[in-house]
Amino acid sequence: MRKILFLLGPNLNMVGVREKGVYGFESADDIESQIIEYANQNGFEAEVYQSNHEGRLIDKIHTCMGEYCAVVLNAGALTHYSYSLRDAIACVNRSVPFIEVHMSNIYAREEFRHKSVIAPVCVGQIAGFGKTGYFLAVEAVKDMVE
Repeated sequence: MRKILFLLGPNLNMVGVREKGVYGFESADDIESQIIEYANQNGFEAEVYQSNHEGRLIDKIHTCMGEYCAVVLNAGALTHYSYSLRDAIACVNRSVPFIEVHMSNIYAREEFRHKSVIAPVCVGQIAGFGKTGYFLAVEAVKDMVE
């Protein structure tokens, strides 16, 4: 099975609209298409799932086992306080590795963004490279599954 889930949290549907100095000018749909294309070029099927609702993200995480070889997660602001999201990852991360991605450098932003409660249950974190972080995550998955 070579399928990667790209799981995107609150407000990531507004990339290209919100804080263009932080997130860039490309739309979320354009970036999603590029993620799918890049994954395909590297031998993976990709699914992108975005929700502004914590419970829906948790429900999706619960379905990951046996479906995906890895999950690339940009949890947005949930990164910093969602223990329920962290616990959902911990339920399945022995079977499915999670890579935490942030388009912005969370350590160069507001103080409250410096702490990730999900990092301890992820295999790694990529931050500050814009949409390229998603492509770097595909490279990391390649190294993990080959």
